[in-house]
Amino acid sequence: MAEILLSVVKIAVIVFGFVMLVASLMTLLGDRKQSAKIQNRIGPNQARFFGFSLAGIPHFLADGIKMILKENVTPAQSNKFLHTIAPGLVFVPALVGWAVVPFMDHYCTGTVQTLPQMNYTEVCVGGEWKNYFSIMHFNSGLLFAFAIAAVSVYGAAIAGWASNSKFSLLGGLRSSAQMISYEVSMGLSLAGVLMIYGTLNLNEMVRMQGNMFGDWLPMWGVVVQPLAFFLFFLAGLAETKRAPFDLPEDESVIVAGYITEYSSMKFAMMQLSEYAATVFIAALIAVIFLGGWQVPYVYADGIRFLDNHWVPFGEDAWYWISIFLRIGAMVFKILFLVWLQFMMRWTLPRFRYDQVMTLGWKILLPLSIANLFVTALVLAIL
Repeated sequence: MAEILLSVVKIAVIVFGFVMLVASLMTLLGDRKQSAKIQNRIGPNQARFFGFSLAGIPHFLADGIKMILKENVTPAQSNKFLHTIAPGLVFVPALVGWAVVPFMDHYCTGTVQTLPQMNYTEVCVGGEWKNYFSIMHFNSGLLFAFAIAAVSVYGAAIAGWASNSKFSLLGGLRSSAQMISYEVSMGLSLAGVLMIYGTLNLNEMVRMQGNMFGDWLPMWGVVVQPLAFFLFFLAGLAETKRAPFDLPEDESVIVAGYITEYSSMKFAMMQLSEYAATVFIAALIAVIFLGGWQVPYVYADGIRFLDNHWVPFGEDAWYWISIFLRIGAMVFKILFLVWLQFMMRWTLPRFRYDQVMTLGWKILLPLSIANLFVTALVLAIL
């Protein structure tokens, strides 16, 4: 019963307290406020709460109320069953993938010791590791995350076909073709990372990024695989189906793509799933390439730099401080990458469909294969 209660608490805090909150606020802060700043506009400021604009928050609340109260329209000639379940097939995978994302290392019931002679490996002495900071501890977490992320494409394709609309069908077809073109490169770009870290466990991958080159340079994924970082980041932008890769919803050509025939909360679920996918891709990039919850030189038993070891506030107090520092670092990295994705959205124009296919098959794929061969060659030599 205690384990079940703990899992429920972790789901509530991570999925609803963080992911859904950030995804919902992105409709205001990302799509409206950030775009207004970039385009030298004021942004939404007319909706008020008791006479106060509150930085546009009333607009965010008004949008939610509007979506709930709008009429739910289902096209007469559509496949009503598939049309109804498609938003769930898009929305649920965007949340299920968070089951394997670690926000901090496992909690040690004893004493944590860092072993510099073992490349700064942290061991739990006199206790055991407890998984308190991720919903599920899964040795093949990265594979699970990829499998769940791929399921959302089925929802988009089904939504496009079931709506019985030419615009929706084109959007669904574009989503399927776009997925094939970038997911191959996305997987290959991580092959080099897997060869270096030798694990599919996301938490273990983050732990290994706490290792040091020459006792001063963190072994983050972006350091050991810089090309893979940029390839994965570009493919991740396409995964979220957001600008400049929003071809499945190309408003200037196919109205709203596979979302065209949706209204009310079904439309809201489709939109919210894209924001949640944006946060999820940011989390994967942070975990794989930016050290996840790692803070350079900050360890559970103190601050270490070169041969210096400093334990501020005492060992017991410092362990809890390090926990909050690491959780804060993970959250900061995710929010920074979300901000960066929106900066690219409001900076770069939308690609043409043929340009996206060219980018996926003629640029990203050859670079991913080349990165894999170079990484294998270097590892074989070393």
